[in-house]
Amino acid sequence: MSVGSRVRVFEAIRRDRRDDPDVSIRELAVRHGVHRRTVRQALASAEPPPRKVPVRTAPVLDPVKPLIDAMLRQDLDAPRKQRHTALRVRERLLDEHQVEVAYSTVRDYVRDARVRIAAEAGKQLSEVFVPQTHPAGAEAEVDFADLWIVWAGVKTKVFLFTLRLSYSGKAIHRAYATCSQEAFLDGHRYAFEQLGGIPIVHIRYDNLKAAVSRVLTGRTRVESDRWVLFRSHYGFDVFYCRPGVEGAHEKGGVEGEGGRFRRTHTVPMPKVETLAELNAYLAKCDAKDDHRRVGQRTKTVGDDFAVEQPLLRPLPVEPFETGISLRPRVDRHARVTVRQCQYSVPVRYVGRQLRVLLRATVVLIYDGPRLVAEHERATIRGSVTLVLDHYLEVLAYKPGALPGATALVQARKSGAFTAVHERYWSATKARYGDKAGTQALVEALLLHRSYPHSQVLAGLEAALQVGALSPEAVAVEVRRAGETRPQLGLVGADGQVTYPTDTRPLPSVDAYDTLLTGGTPT
Repeated sequence: MSVGSRVRVFEAIRRDRRDDPDVSIRELAVRHGVHRRTVRQALASAEPPPRKVPVRTAPVLDPVKPLIDAMLRQDLDAPRKQRHTALRVRERLLDEHQVEVAYSTVRDYVRDARVRIAAEAGKQLSEVFVPQTHPAGAEAEVDFADLWIVWAGVKTKVFLFTLRLSYSGKAIHRAYATCSQEAFLDGHRYAFEQLGGIPIVHIRYDNLKAAVSRVLTGRTRVESDRWVLFRSHYGFDVFYCRPGVEGAHEKGGVEGEGGRFRRTHTVPMPKVETLAELNAYLAKCDAKDDHRRVGQRTKTVGDDFAVEQPLLRPLPVEPFETGISLRPRVDRHARVTVRQCQYSVPVRYVGRQLRVLLRATVVLIYDGPRLVAEHERATIRGSVTLVLDHYLEVLAYKPGALPGATALVQARKSGAFTAVHERYWSATKARYGDKAGTQALVEALLLHRSYPHSQVLAGLEAALQVGALSPEAVAVEVRRAGETRPQLGLVGADGQVTYPTDTRPLPSVDAYDTLLTGGTPT
């Protein structure tokens, strides 16, 4: 008889005795088909007594229980990933003690014994967490997460910077090719600008190398000087989590946010040509997430952020320069070396020391206050990034170096050196010879410094059509390509150009004929 059935039988017995106080226990037992002992229990209490659980013996398992307990006690000091499983315990019983026990029997015993042994040793198998309430505008969490994308056709790992406000759950994401200090600081600056403010209490971090140069005991850290300068500029405090896995839950919001964002917006892997294209997509995803709800909350992230945003600390007037200033010297190949990567500069700076501003995604090279070169930051150690324009002055008197120039190879790959350039080069070499033809190409390439790229290409195309291949004629065609002329004809569906009828009278010089006779023209 189930517990519910016993409750209903007890209720019926008590009701019969209440209606007829003189009814005997024997009669009640017969009436309800139960033992007289059950009737006495029902009259004594409305709640049936608990059933006695029979003590069952395990003749096979009982002799090996001390052996299993010894194995589990060894796990108290063993690494987390090298502890006994129920399957491993059963295998050891069979191999070392020739005792065969069913897997389900071992599994059930290990499950209960593991808790008992841990309690006897004063240890907890799992940590207990206390729910937290975060005031609006007070706290945030920051972390980097790995993100795989298809970048220019190649599967590439980038690093997803995430800053998440603890109250509203509003998160800002930005991808970088590296997780260097420049990317770390630039991600903060970008997130603060998108949020329109800074948390007023603190931001939580783990032991990111971009901020922490040394981990001491507890939560004590030795911070890098530039990180301290950045925090001082924006005016916020930090909270460092405990080292290792034990402190991961202290910023569990951003830990879970990285996985949620990847599963929601980057499956399948995004296919992009540039990092800027990827970050534009991530910004749209952040705006879309304003309409989602965190857990069981009734309000959306956008609704809670509308409450939180006015409480954030205002941004400083001047933004912080997240790039690092360096002063390398230009080698004889017109290159500077920055973080084991080489970048070209105009050849006139060979041997000079220039100022380099290394940012998260770009490398800016200055001669005093003037910007002389700008490159996308390389992500592969030992890579060489060259611009063909930087070597044109040398190629003008060393034309034989152009066909095998690394800068030309990279210009072709990037699309800066187009098929129009190739045809013009082939035409000039056929007419003037290799040396003079290459020098003519160099003169044409120099026009890119004064005119837009599309205009130079249009001038080269026009010069090829009329057969005027000299650099001077190309310059004339380039200037003509930039002139705005009224369109006289209309192109029809068949490709033919039709011109409107000119109704003006033909020009006449009759009035000037009177000058021949000494008269005055009318």
